[in-house]
Amino acid sequence: ACSRFHSQDSRMAKSKNHTNHNQNYKAHRNGIKRPKFGTKVSTKGMDPKFIRNQKHAKKGMKRAEAKKPNHTKQRAPGTDHYAQ
Repeated sequence: ACSRFHSQDSRMAKSKNHTNHNQNYKAHRNGIKRPKFGTKVSTKGMDPKFIRNQKHAKKGMKRAEAKKPNHTKQRAPGTDHYAQ
């Protein structure tokens, strides 16, 4: 009775495992956009202890950057800063 519902095809091995047909067309319908940058990553759901530490670390890095002397002055061409 069961053989009536199962055709010969259902017992055969599958031959097609993957196709990329039409995917490129679908992707370009609305255009492939560049990823948006400059947006702030949400900290919602992050570990509060980590967020507090991150806040203080960022503040410390800003202070260190401000304290650092400016070494970006232009030197005269051909001068060696080691020779004095």
